[in-house]
Amino acid sequence: MPELPEVETVLRGLAPHLAGRSLAGARARNRNLRWPVPADLDARVRDRPIRGLARRGKYLIVHLDAGALILHLGMSGSLRLVAATSPPQKHDHLDLLLDDGRALRLRDPRRFGAVLWSEDPEAHPLLAPLGVEPLSEAFDGDHLYRLTRGRGTAIKHLLMDAHRVVGVGNIYANEALFLAGIRPGLAAGRLSRPRCERLARAVKDTLTRAIAAGGSTLRDFVDGHGRPGYFQQSHYVYGRAGEPCRVCATPIRALRHASRATYYCPVCQKG
Repeated sequence: MPELPEVETVLRGLAPHLAGRSLAGARARNRNLRWPVPADLDARVRDRPIRGLARRGKYLIVHLDAGALILHLGMSGSLRLVAATSPPQKHDHLDLLLDDGRALRLRDPRRFGAVLWSEDPEAHPLLAPLGVEPLSEAFDGDHLYRLTRGRGTAIKHLLMDAHRVVGVGNIYANEALFLAGIRPGLAAGRLSRPRCERLARAVKDTLTRAIAAGGSTLRDFVDGHGRPGYFQQSHYVYGRAGEPCRVCATPIRALRHASRATYYCPVCQKG
């Protein structure tokens, strides 16, 4: 599933092409996504100027002058800029038509993505309960320390809890915990303030480096121009079970926590 760096990569790639543009309408070929595409979407967006793009966690928000589109890429979705007249392929379910003859085309083979409309996106039920943005100034060691107090859950699970820290998916939780030297299964409440500070910095560093590399492409992800990400080539632990640690050469171990793959180095992550 595209995580925060992948969605941020899509946003940064699309923003220059959508700046100053208007939507000429919407063309839905299949409304049966994770939630049904609004039947009146074309009427709501037609001739509306685009005021800006934003990201909240793993959601992309297209702000118009009378509301906003909330987009989610699901498990295998992508958004690409194409000529509006280009023939759609099998899984091209929706076009957002631009006023310059191009379209923002949603491809979603598994149909777990979403295209929703909201007049007040910050209050939307999907966005309102989300936690702190990990790349924001609000997320630091002190904030993470407060979040972890009294918590017996594994620190990896806490990092992936979108109601507490939004957008840190499985790949980047594994990678950040490695950089911080913290075992993924350690109870969150056992982290000291210095270790919380180290982990908060590791989360920011991991996400920032991933964005610079265009995100991670493990299966389907491509950006708005159809380009894959390359961060997977520098993963320290994720997907590297049995391979030597890039720091100490100890074989990387893998296990499953709550049905999610977890990777760690038993030497570098002693805490």
